[in-house]
Amino acid sequence: MTNSLPVPVDVRLMNVTTSLLVTGLVLACLAAGLWWALRNPAFAIRQIVVAGDTTHNSATSLRAAVAPRLSGNFFTLDLASAQAAFQAAPWVRRAVVQREFPGRLNVILQEHRAVAHWGEGDDTPLVNSFGEVFEAAGGNDLSDDELPVLAGPEGQAAQVLAMHRLLNPLVAPLDAQIAQLALQSRGNWQAELDNGAVIELGHGEPPALAARLKQFVGTVKEVAARHQRPVEAVEAADLRHPGGYALRLRGVTTVRPDTPPGKPAATR
Repeated sequence: MTNSLPVPVDVRLMNVTTSLLVTGLVLACLAAGLWWALRNPAFAIRQIVVAGDTTHNSATSLRAAVAPRLSGNFFTLDLASAQAAFQAAPWVRRAVVQREFPGRLNVILQEHRAVAHWGEGDDTPLVNSFGEVFEAAGGNDLSDDELPVLAGPEGQAAQVLAMHRLLNPLVAPLDAQIAQLALQSRGNWQAELDNGAVIELGHGEPPALAARLKQFVGTVKEVAARHQRPVEAVEAADLRHPGGYALRLRGVTTVRPDTPPGKPAATR
């Protein structure tokens, strides 16, 4: 058996040098190819396809508004920035942006579905079906009578919406709906029906508030009838009394007709 002779040092150095040169050449070719791909106009974004919800924004108007805000080509486009650009459009809640080789963007939109106004006044924000508050600038074509008005502390829109969904069906026996519902600063709830009746619900957990409202709805017609009034005559109700409620009816007063102005009514 013969032993192999050791490779001379100069040969080993030559082999290492050759390997390094080949590796460098390969890396340089890869870098040049990448640079070419990044700069080649063949990979520019040439088509934007918009699908999904486009009730308030047409695909054409969205493309025209967002395209100038997109930078880069198929390889360098920042999808997160593109998504943010589409989601900045009015009524757009969520946008999913995907690349399709060689130069196409596919965009799937989900729009807000408005279910309530948030606060009173002109140009108020809206609340969507997820309890999120959003601005509908340039696209709010809803009538003030179409949606209920919700109000409460910042960040509580979802809670107020959930309460409205719980309580609103309970007033159906009165042929009414809750037109306004407010969570006040001290945790009290106040509702206003679409016939103008204001109901003080007080504070408490949702089941307790629902129980109070059920009791009121189940008895208020009878109470109003005792005073020869229809239920539509209810002006205000205070449900914060244990086991009952206070009621104010239009056309019914506790002040005696002969009581001088400013003098309290006689009580029995």
